Amino acid sequence: MEALASLTSNPDVATLVGDPKLTDDQLCDLIAELCAQNLPKEAANLLRVVIENGRLEAMPEIARQFRELKNSSEGTADAYIESVLLSLAPLSLTVLLESLAKKFPGIKLNPVVAIKPELIGGVCIHVGDKLLDGSIRARLAQMKTTLTA
Repeated sequence: MEALASLTSNPDVATLVGDPKLTDDQLCDLIAELCAQNLPKEAANLLRVVIENGRLEAMPEIARQFRELKNSSEGTADAYIESVLLSLAPLSLTVLLESLAKKFPGIKLNPVVAIKPELIGGVCIHVGDKLLDGSIRARLAQMKTTLTA
């Protein structure tokens, strides 16, 4: 589902979608081939229905909502961890996840790590609608607000 979402948000694929020479079946087959993985039958059917209804641009949102529903049914949540470091050391990621498990009891967290150099240092973590911002950028913004008030 995630592969379909990222593929359909690609500008080159958007150009293909607007091509009147391609039929819905051809477009569906082309996108299925472009997916690096073999699409399950259910995903291929979803893709076909979305294309037939002219809603391919909604695929990223469909994937996001599917992931949320899947996570809630499994009792898990995605922990989006933004860091300046190219990669968090496995030990520090484990320690961070253990600390987060205390803040979110009963929920298994799936770490999704992204590199954000604009944070200057520290980490910024999104879990559901919660934001834990321990970045130096946030601390500097807080200091600026305090000093200018």
